[in-house]
Amino acid sequence: MKNRILKGGIATVIVLATVGFANIKKEVKVESSTITWTGEKVTGSHNGTIDLESGHLMMEDEKIVGGEFVMDMSSITVTDLTGENKGKLEGHLKSEDFFGVEKHPTAKLVITSAAEKGNGKYGVVGDLTIKNETHPITFDLEMNGESASTQLTIDRSKYNVRYGSGSFFDNLGDKTIYDNFELDINLKF
Repeated sequence: MKNRILKGGIATVIVLATVGFANIKKEVKVESSTITWTGEKVTGSHNGTIDLESGHLMMEDEKIVGGEFVMDMSSITVTDLTGENKGKLEGHLKSEDFFGVEKHPTAKLVITSAAEKGNGKYGVVGDLTIKNETHPITFDLEMNGESASTQLTIDRSKYNVRYGSGSFFDNLGDKTIYDNFELDINLKF
């Protein structure tokens, strides 16, 4: 009888410990999440959106421990232009000059670690893959209930997106497009 009680107690402790430290997958509601981009050139800037295809955060004890997000690169739109100019720029961004969406339809961010900084803010380390090129990235992410937000600065030249880059081409003058572009990400869970 004592042996049964002891075994039952040990089993209960193991189950509770496992449940207490279990990772929980927090799925993103892609239809209500947004990604906006801004790219700058010598003579101005353009902006638009990219759709999130899928995503989740891994949570342990209500803290971020990992995650993965997939962006649908074929969904790139331009929001600051209309008509023919809008169509031309969207087509160019989807071409091999930029993101080559026919060969590379998605981009992916994998969170490899996150450290809580307090007040819902995390320092995040991850791997970003664009055009089959993967590089580490660090950023702050702010959690607020069932939403999260961050701003990423990405150096496109690291991902073989070189069109109009002053880092690779000389004498571009006012045709130079800056290497860094910004993503403003708002996630809903």
